[in-house]
Amino acid sequence: MIETACLIAFGAIAAALLMNLYRLARGPAVLDRVLALDTMVINAIALVVVVGVFFGTGLYFEAALLFAMVGFLSTVAFCKYLLRGNVIE
Repeated sequence: MIETACLIAFGAIAAALLMNLYRLARGPAVLDRVLALDTMVINAIALVVVVGVFFGTGLYFEAALLFAMVGFLSTVAFCKYLLRGNVIE
């Protein structure tokens, strides 16, 4: 039963990633592209968690946590660069 749920979740996350990829390519503004990239990071984290549930190991959850921290910091740094022109003051 859990395998079927993981496969359905995998398909839904893959569809969400494709929609985010479309928004990343066709975004009318730079901030729309940043938001699409941040949402892609969140969907990739969900994908890693689903793979961890599917295989039944905790290693993927630690990888998802590290990926979340790096994704958050890169989004904040990129937004700060767009607003102010530099990252480090």
